Amino acid sequence: MAAKTDTTGGPRHVAIIMDGNGRWARARGRPRLFGHHAGARRVREVVSACPGMGVDYLTIFAFSTENWKRTQTEVAGLMSLFRRYIYKEMQAFVAENVRVRFIGDRPRLDEKLRALMDEAEQMTGHCTGINLTIALNYGGRDEVARATKRLARDVAAGRLDPEDVDLETLPRYLDTHVLPDPDLVIRTSGEARISNFLLWQSAYAEYEFIDTLWPDFTREIFVDLLRNYGARERRFGAVTA
Repeated sequence: MAAKTDTTGGPRHVAIIMDGNGRWARARGRPRLFGHHAGARRVREVVSACPGMGVDYLTIFAFSTENWKRTQTEVAGLMSLFRRYIYKEMQAFVAENVRVRFIGDRPRLDEKLRALMDEAEQMTGHCTGINLTIALNYGGRDEVARATKRLARDVAAGRLDPEDVDLETLPRYLDTHVLPDPDLVIRTSGEARISNFLLWQSAYAEYEFIDTLWPDFTREIFVDLLRNYGARERRFGAVTA
């Protein structure tokens, strides 16, 4: 019998590392925040393209646990941008049937931003269209460490037997426990690394590293990448006859 493969079409879950905003702005003689604002506007176009291409889940990397190392001006500007973006887009997400979730370590984020995140999740909780997950103050290693702490607490409290821990256990403690693993991970701007993004979840994902800077990422580029994915044979460690 031939080994099972996956050639069933496009990806159901796409994750994107949105890189290149700063370089895009610098090339135009503008401050980095100008590029971040342009990148935020690009998100809407990608979200709108998903339903027609069979993408049910879109996860975007907005701010990493390492991004706090940037200048205070840039970090403050990004936090302000996130607050304005969520507030502005909330009603549109509801109207377009987009369910919004956030992953990452929330306590370090400011109170107003966390309140908006909670409100967006509550307002879109009934939506049944595309699932948009925004990674804010997120790092893959940090996520695994936090998940492990929660798992350890359950073991210590007697709610979980250590002998029952297997490959299916830890994912239940991850921020993404309600999401399927990504099928395709895209990184823009020419960098060929995953930068601590969805480390556990993307073990068998397909990757696309492209030179396009995120503010120049168009619907047409996105559609082409989805079609390229559909032409791949995914064997998950098996071989074909």
